Amino acid sequence: MANMVQDVSTAAQRTTTSASPLARGSSFYTAMRILPRAQRQAMYEVYAFCRAVDDIADDPGLQSDRRDALERWRQDLCRLYSGKGVTDLTRGLAMPIASFDLRLEDFFAVIDGMHMDVAADIRAPDWATLDLYCDRVASAVGRLSVRIFGVDESNGPKLAHHLGRALQMTNILRDLDEDAEMGRLYVPSEALSAAGIASRDTGEVLGHPALGQACMLVAERARRHFAEANAVSLRCRRAAALSPRLMASVYRAILERLVARGWAAPRASVRPTRSQLLWPILRHGFF
Repeated sequence: MANMVQDVSTAAQRTTTSASPLARGSSFYTAMRILPRAQRQAMYEVYAFCRAVDDIADDPGLQSDRRDALERWRQDLCRLYSGKGVTDLTRGLAMPIASFDLRLEDFFAVIDGMHMDVAADIRAPDWATLDLYCDRVASAVGRLSVRIFGVDESNGPKLAHHLGRALQMTNILRDLDEDAEMGRLYVPSEALSAAGIASRDTGEVLGHPALGQACMLVAERARRHFAEANAVSLRCRRAAALSPRLMASVYRAILERLVARGWAAPRASVRPTRSQLLWPILRHGFF
């Protein structure tokens, strides 16, 4: 762990140079493949940044080392934006930032979201804290992305706000067991209480017979965000909205499969099928 910052730098470079193969077959890769080359490469670099800081937050090592690694990202981004040059961490981001006017505060917001996971394992936050977390780790990424996609300023922030939250809430519901292995539980405390679940122990919560009631409150909120994102995307230029609409289609299908599957253990893994990846491309890309 002592060399974590150096290891993260190397990993970030490796992810940046091979981002598309790493994402190949994923909904992210599929959505980005329909972009023009410059936009596609910029998204791969943003993806590499997100993967790097997310890996820091999820590392099982010392909290202080993870904080230092995230702070290194913050310092190097400040150096880049102040015109003092690139570092190994930020080399791949220099061109996307210059080409698409990406904002420093959005990169910082993503790092702040990772700090929330590092500071303490999130366990049954209230709705306000969950919303802040979703804004930082998902909607902030959306704000970077819509600038690359070319969504206009009147619609871009709203699209990022709603779609980011919809995607993150879907991820939360999909990854219940995976998060629990790290001691994390993102289902809000109000949702658990409304379902009559008093415990905040991850094992007890995930084994509780009323878990589905709590999860459906999250699912319903995600559905509302998907609906709002769709309404905003219809006001955007068609070319600029293609990738976000594709991501929304794939993740909305995942959400509905999760609802159909239910929440009782053992929970079967839910991932996008090939047809769920291809059909939105046909529907949004060609028709």
